[in-house]
Amino acid sequence: MLHDRPEGMRFTDLVDTLHRNHPNRTAKAIGNDVVGLDRALPTQVFKPSKGLYMHCRFRPDDQVPPVQEAGKPGPRARRSAPTLPEQLFYSSFANWLRDDLEEVTQVIVLGGNTFRDRWGTPDVLGKFESRRSDVVKGMTLIVASEVKVDVTDLLKGFGQACAYRLFAHKSYLVIPQHTPTDELDRLEALCRMHGVGLVTFDARNSTRPSY
Repeated sequence: MLHDRPEGMRFTDLVDTLHRNHPNRTAKAIGNDVVGLDRALPTQVFKPSKGLYMHCRFRPDDQVPPVQEAGKPGPRARRSAPTLPEQLFYSSFANWLRDDLEEVTQVIVLGGNTFRDRWGTPDVLGKFESRRSDVVKGMTLIVASEVKVDVTDLLKGFGQACAYRLFAHKSYLVIPQHTPTDELDRLEALCRMHGVGLVTFDARNSTRPSY
């Protein structure tokens, strides 16, 4: 499968394809196998970046097509009201943050007012820790994320993501792909200035949000 994909495959796409080819196995079981694929088959599979799997025949010595940056904005449409509640996206983003982006090793969904303060309660909270097998141990990193599906609520979401920087090493603001162009440009500039990661997704499709 990877042998014929010079651009490689992201974790989610690889799991989905394997699941279609092996429907007798659960997606979760396949995902557990894929996570350590580069370590189980080091002569066949490698990861040039977090969450991207490639066949070893396409190592840097060969010409590799550029890979689209995670969270790059997709097609933008006009402003419209959200059709799905943001709670539907918490778990899928948590999985994407852990499995595709590999920014965390453990992650939980909080959302709402878990800490009785919406400015101190991220929708998704995770941490990154070095594996026991790692020769050099790094420090533990806390990663907080705020998910918004309503494009009229994005500035408040940005403020919340900034507030999470008070206790987290990294903070992400997750917003719809159909955010108006001018507002998206403004948020992108603000996020760069304040060190907040910006991720876009399809807020109209909870099955395949395409983070």
